[in-house]
Amino acid sequence: MPGRPYVLAETNWKMVKETDYEVALLPWGATEAHNYHLPYATDVVQCDGIGAEAARIAWEMGAKVILLPTVPFGVNTGQLDIKLDINMNPSTQLAVLKDVAQALEHQGITKLVVMNGHGGNDFKQMIRELLPQLEMFICTVDWYRSVDLSNIFDNQGDHADEMETSLMQLFKPDWVLPLSEAGDGAENAFTLNGLREGWVWTQRDWTKATNDTGVGDPSKATPEKGQQCLDAVANQIGWFLAELASTDIDALYERA
Repeated sequence: MPGRPYVLAETNWKMVKETDYEVALLPWGATEAHNYHLPYATDVVQCDGIGAEAARIAWEMGAKVILLPTVPFGVNTGQLDIKLDINMNPSTQLAVLKDVAQALEHQGITKLVVMNGHGGNDFKQMIRELLPQLEMFICTVDWYRSVDLSNIFDNQGDHADEMETSLMQLFKPDWVLPLSEAGDGAENAFTLNGLREGWVWTQRDWTKATNDTGVGDPSKATPEKGQQCLDAVANQIGWFLAELASTDIDALYERA
């Protein structure tokens, strides 16, 4: 059975050479511990699944979108003490992103969306640096911030929480341990008020900020909630991809 034509890893040169792709979607995840019950590839699996569904929605709307393979390593400088959490420094990410963007631009694909699936990644400053060097449009979206998900999930968190657990129960149920084996995901708060209240920021030291590497209670996760989340996020991103594909990059602004 042929692979999906909008997923680069599954398609072939016969299909690719005949398709004028308008937008490339680059998912970027991480490889790290996710509480006791979720696999290290959680961010990668989520990026693969959400990216493919968003690309499908855009493709079926007529947009020539191609989903690139997910980059599996993210910024984990706060988790270096956790065994097999793999760190890729922001400067390395910039070099990788530049190489990918230059290759796409050389091949005539002038629109690139970086879909981020890891809280430690931040591509805004990299895009600021790259845009003056390239004749292409680059933007970034944190998929988990693309829509308000508070109406789906009871317990809020940001790592191996109810949302991520629900998605993994949907995508890879065989890789998820029973919730009875998960830690409670309690976060150890900062002692300084500015950091605790959020108007001052520093990187969290994961071995001190968490007890089980999770942040957020996963106990109410279900695959049904995962499906609701996937539908909401993929539709939001898919419609954006279709709109971007049909828009001239020289016509991105409305004159006031």
